[in-house]
Amino acid sequence: MRVIQPKGIKGSLKWIQDAVRRSPNLLQPQELPTIDWVSPLEEDDYAEYRDGAFLDRLRIGHLTASLKDFWPQRGPQWDALGLTSNGPVLVEAKAHVREFFSPPSQAGLRSLEQIERAFEIVRADLGVRQAMNWTELYYQYANRLAFLWWLREHGIDAKLLFVSFLNDADMAGPKYAETWEAAFAAANYALGLPEKNKLRRHIFHATPDVRELAT
Repeated sequence: MRVIQPKGIKGSLKWIQDAVRRSPNLLQPQELPTIDWVSPLEEDDYAEYRDGAFLDRLRIGHLTASLKDFWPQRGPQWDALGLTSNGPVLVEAKAHVREFFSPPSQAGLRSLEQIERAFEIVRADLGVRQAMNWTELYYQYANRLAFLWWLREHGIDAKLLFVSFLNDADMAGPKYAETWEAAFAAANYALGLPEKNKLRRHIFHATPDVRELAT
């Protein structure tokens, strides 16, 4: 699904569009090859992508049928997507910590059962020992992790980049990167995610200061 977005006027929608368009260097982890951004782009109506459309955008559309077996329709809608010489980069962006506390899954019964099966497989492979319910707590964060896991299980060298903006005064966003670090640490603890797991080295964080984008 291709979802056309308005030009952002505040919050993470504004800042991720501005960063991709004007200052992609602020989103670039040093450990990764240069990212070629494929969304959101001004010339593409700032569209965001989900389901098979996000795979097509990343040139791995051959996995669409397999994705349907793993996850129901209306899966994660990615704030940004990029490509490096090694593989795709999936992006989730936030401007304030409240955004991080996503509500539980709103999926219908049949879809929820499929999501729970997917989470069960992911949790087992990542060494989550407790029977944590990932559909209730930090659901958005959990499903992003699940999609990274799924892509990598299909031989795709995917990376997951969390972009956590600083100093968004309009949204009362954090001033310091340490605030975001604490939020992610709390989420990992709540989800029962071991510090050492097979996804860890494929997850990256960027904390751009919006004051650099506002100038």
